[in-house]
Amino acid sequence: MAHEPLSAGERVTPVVLTFNEQPNIARCLDSLRWAQRVVVLDSGSTDETESIARAYPNVSWYTRAFDRHGAQWEFAIRSTGITTQYVLALDADYSVSTPFLEELEQRFLPGQFAGGIAGFDYRLLGRSLLGSIYPAKPVLFAPAQLTIAQPGHTQEMHVDGAMYRFTNRLILEDRKSPDRFVRSQIEYARLERDRLRRGTNLRWQDHVRRLGLMPLIAGFAGYVRAGGPLRGKAALRYACERTLFECLLVMNIFNDTSAHDE
Repeated sequence: MAHEPLSAGERVTPVVLTFNEQPNIARCLDSLRWAQRVVVLDSGSTDETESIARAYPNVSWYTRAFDRHGAQWEFAIRSTGITTQYVLALDADYSVSTPFLEELEQRFLPGQFAGGIAGFDYRLLGRSLLGSIYPAKPVLFAPAQLTIAQPGHTQEMHVDGAMYRFTNRLILEDRKSPDRFVRSQIEYARLERDRLRRGTNLRWQDHVRRLGLMPLIAGFAGYVRAGGPLRGKAALRYACERTLFECLLVMNIFNDTSAHDE
């Protein structure tokens, strides 16, 4: 007697990292009701993130003091009792669209893939941008074939095996306050400065950063990719976000250079 293939909810465990994600977490978890189990790893939230997440019957709640993104993901994937074939790695400001879930079930799961790469529908001020500089990245993977590195401010997932590239995108919409965004960018800029000090995985952008020109390039490129006048304030907001990060990073780089010259 033939058996029905297992559903996405039986074969995939979504994993979500959180820290004070009250504005985002319900939207994320609403999009994961199809999953039998969702692992949420929190870094010590002081807002309503925990109470909101625990209200979902498929959520398993864990806490771990934050040190590095890579270490958080290692714990979330390896130390929370996940037994499914695949893990879906999500930030709390991501959500899974119905077309993405359908493609997951109809195209990805029937294949023999080690993981999947997805792009993002980036949304600001309630509008989808035409594009962004946020890259497509591995979000689905078999844990046994995954290694995690962190050369810069965030983790990098490396999957050993055949990768599927999704045509449908995950939704990325961060509704946290601008002051929270600024604080996170300050820390990310510091970590990227440390990566540049080590000379790790340098790209052409890093050489431009050392010249101090990247804020101008990133602001213009961000505005154009976001849709420019077609996306109005949302595109301007995105350009401001990209310029801010690059300004903070260049300030760190120049401060280092000045200290070394003394």
